[in-house]
Amino acid sequence: MLNSLKKEDIGMKKIFFTLMLSMFILQSQAVDITPVINAFKAGNADLLKEMMAANVDMVTPDTSKKGSGNDAITLLKSFFRDNKPAGFTVAHHADKNESGFIVCKLTTENREFRVNITYTVKDGKILITIIRIE
Repeated sequence: MLNSLKKEDIGMKKIFFTLMLSMFILQSQAVDITPVINAFKAGNADLLKEMMAANVDMVTPDTSKKGSGNDAITLLKSFFRDNKPAGFTVAHHADKNESGFIVCKLTTENREFRVNITYTVKDGKILITIIRIE
């Protein structure tokens, strides 16, 4: 009887642990960054309009500016006009609480760029706060 009680306790502990782990995983799932990746692959800044925060720090090789989301879109359009994407790959993506970042490699006809995108998450949606293209 004592052995069966211990087995039941162990079984309940395993179930409890599995449930807690499942809840943790569901709560810490990363937001969908696919729209950001698709916009950079296509070189289409307009696809990012809905994802821009009210204020965005924007850095390109030629410009460094803090402004509105619309200002960031304008700078990105100019950048993409001069640097047509030939490839875009994610090197690293991390989320923590209500923020995250993406580190990518953007390949163009003339050179490669490192792209760092920092964002916050509000209501399950990305709001881009920093874009650095170096």
